[in-house]
Amino acid sequence: MASIEVEGDSSIHGGAKNVSAVPASSFAPVGLQGALPAALPVPFMLAYANAVQWLPAPWRLSAACAAAASCVLCAMMLPRHPLTGRIFGGCAALFSFFAATPYLIVNPFAALVGLVFLISIAFLLFDFSPRAGVETRTHADDNLQRAQWAAVTVVAAICLSWVTSNSTPSFVIRSTITASTLVAQLLFIHWAWHRERGPFRVFIMSMGFLFTGLLAVTFFVGYTRTLAMLFVLSSLLLFYRSASMRPARENGWDVLFSHPARLLLCTFFFLCFAGTLLLALPIVSSEGGIAPVDAAFTAVSAVCVTGLIVLDTPHAFTFLGQAVILLLIQLGGLGIMSIAAVAIHAMGRRLSLRQERLLTAMTDIDHKHLLDVLVRILKFTFVAEGIGALILSGLFYGSGDAILPAMWRGVFTAVSAFCNAGFSLQSNSLIPYRSNPLVLHTVAALIIFGGMAPATGLVAPKWLMGRKIPVAPRIALTTTAVLLTSGMLFILAFEWNGVLSGLSIMDKLHNAWFQSATLRTAGFNSVDVAGIISPTFMVMICFMFIGGSPGGTAGGVKTTTIGILAMTFWANINNRKNIIFQNRRLPSATIHRAVTIVICVAVVWFAVDLMLDVTQEISGRDIIFEVTSAIGTVGLSTGATLKLDEIGKVIIMIAMFAGRIGPMTLFMLLSEDVSVPESNCPDMKINLT
Repeated sequence: MASIEVEGDSSIHGGAKNVSAVPASSFAPVGLQGALPAALPVPFMLAYANAVQWLPAPWRLSAACAAAASCVLCAMMLPRHPLTGRIFGGCAALFSFFAATPYLIVNPFAALVGLVFLISIAFLLFDFSPRAGVETRTHADDNLQRAQWAAVTVVAAICLSWVTSNSTPSFVIRSTITASTLVAQLLFIHWAWHRERGPFRVFIMSMGFLFTGLLAVTFFVGYTRTLAMLFVLSSLLLFYRSASMRPARENGWDVLFSHPARLLLCTFFFLCFAGTLLLALPIVSSEGGIAPVDAAFTAVSAVCVTGLIVLDTPHAFTFLGQAVILLLIQLGGLGIMSIAAVAIHAMGRRLSLRQERLLTAMTDIDHKHLLDVLVRILKFTFVAEGIGALILSGLFYGSGDAILPAMWRGVFTAVSAFCNAGFSLQSNSLIPYRSNPLVLHTVAALIIFGGMAPATGLVAPKWLMGRKIPVAPRIALTTTAVLLTSGMLFILAFEWNGVLSGLSIMDKLHNAWFQSATLRTAGFNSVDVAGIISPTFMVMICFMFIGGSPGGTAGGVKTTTIGILAMTFWANINNRKNIIFQNRRLPSATIHRAVTIVICVAVVWFAVDLMLDVTQEISGRDIIFEVTSAIGTVGLSTGATLKLDEIGKVIIMIAMFAGRIGPMTLFMLLSEDVSVPESNCPDMKINLT
């Protein structure tokens, strides 16, 4: 589900009194003893990237050797002499960066990734604690953690080789991946050897030796990265099985998966990463492959249901590629955790108490009705998408499409519209159907119902008939109606002789309504957005910033947030201390949360806008529109997306990701799960006017 607001929950984190026996830390010393040896070959691959000749300059090889030596010294010194180990760790990162300097100079995307890598290493080394988990660790835990971190390092090496594959000799890439994987396999075999005796130990050791032999073969015939990735996936599954058999307090995944905000971030990051790998396959591209940054941009835009594109979806991707994008849109719109919970329930299994608490915190649903509500959400989604697909397929068929293309276009457009994604199988979105009101209103209806919670959509008929409904849906529906109507009137007033010129009066009404609806973070357009005038531009910025309703697939700060702030404003204007709505008082904590959400989004918006202004040669007007569209997960563009370089694409990807999971969630990752007692200090008095 799109609108996920995470609140602190003492039941999940144990409250202020529940202190874990294992001190929190980013990583443990034994993990480094596995990660650093597996990373030793990587500096040499960086030294060969973009080399003028087959043999790089001696200073680059010297820097790679110094980086490898620093890795070894860091692994040796960090557990017993943390300060010295930190110094060697920093030297290893700097020498690696230095060895890759010629490649980074001509590749801005790689330079940005390298800079992020350096900053991440600095934070990890600063956060290092040699005593983390010493009280509860065993020798078997140490072996497991070494092998785990080595396997993760192999994944990093594979991704790095993929990024530099166009400028690095294949022999060097194969050598690096083979050496790194061999180290991980040796640690994998060592871990298996020290497990309890039994058939399982024989099986995993045999698998390790088998992969070792296959690596020697693939080194000469190719497919080294594929085999290395298979080894990593299989070994991580076995690691997870081993960890799941141990007490929960010893499970290393708890650091990530015991916190709703971290779990939310990890699931979306996993979807984006998996989507990038799938879209990078030659079979999904019409031209036999696309650039890694373009694959990542498309995957993030689909998972975050944004709709900004750097490639023309109907022409750049095959049918399989379009299906992958559609799957990413559906998973990103519904939320993989919600789908997984319902799937577990459908298989006759029960969620654990911990899983129920996490989902309750992530979805803001009462745990007593959690599964029932999730099932209802999926039914509502698939029924709405199915009806929309049938209607649109018939309309596209009536517009001249063949039966199969019309059906596929109808399904794709319906799912994309309901999930507020904005992807379409027409190069110019829905502009060809600007005179077809049935298409426009069907897509608009899907956008509106997808942009609000299913519970809100189900009570909408009662609200239209004037019946009493709960407070939260009433605020969402009232704000939505005001925004849709006012947006339509603004667009009609400002663009009557602008982008709407040339249309009949009824078509102007239809298109104004459609554009007002699509501003609710949908991303479709039936008119040329690049041709809008300044007043319309300002209205669109405000509407994209607000977004849709909580519980739906839309982004933005949400309609309920704006509704609460509007009621707060009116109450202060009338000098009322309490905000009463339908005989219910609005708690001050809800007002504080609404203000926090708006400030968080504004801070991220300003930071992204500033970064693009500094790095891109694009007009400030287009940058503001692009940033607002990305953070609001809207997908509308004035054409600036196609002008972005690799750094700009990465910045917009970060903006889309932040907008999808919520900037407030990102800031919550920086906070600690500690209950702060209320203070008895006297109130402060500050003049504001």
